[in-house]
Amino acid sequence: MPAPKVAVCFAPGFEEIEAITIVDVLRRGGVDVTMASTGSEEWVTGSHAIPVRTDAPLAGLDPADFAMAVLPGGMPGSVHLRDDEGVRGFVRAVWTQGGYACAICAAPIALYAAGLLEGRKATSYPSFADQLSGVTYSEDEVVCDSRVVTSRGAGTALAFSFRLLEELGLADQAAQLRKGMLAE
Repeated sequence: MPAPKVAVCFAPGFEEIEAITIVDVLRRGGVDVTMASTGSEEWVTGSHAIPVRTDAPLAGLDPADFAMAVLPGGMPGSVHLRDDEGVRGFVRAVWTQGGYACAICAAPIALYAAGLLEGRKATSYPSFADQLSGVTYSEDEVVCDSRVVTSRGAGTALAFSFRLLEELGLADQAAQLRKGMLAE
């Protein structure tokens, strides 16, 4: 069986710990991860001035090829994700076709703008809770509701990444990685 494909979206000002943890854990778990820039640039700089080379522009990707779209948080990266119609459309398309829409930290505001959070249980970085009206807000580390997975911040990035593996049907790999990374 081919590895599931996941797109992780990199907008200028992304949170480096979250983005790299997600990519790293998913790749260790056997997932085919595409690091997608929200613009045409190959290099995207995070919120702490760390540049990261991406694999492809998001605009050139077909949502039908992906089982999951993941949005790292960070500021102003999350605002860029929220305000980018291409990002919102891509995430909606992945979710509509039966895939997962996922976000951590402040990035759930982009899922909200894409129309995927209202009426669902979700979480975010605490200071963004007031931007998620109509959401049943939770303070759990990771929340999954109808193929929408959200998490709280940099400190929950490992738990979030392991949950993404589990949602992709890779629970054994997640368990092995938890043990090997001393994250049990």
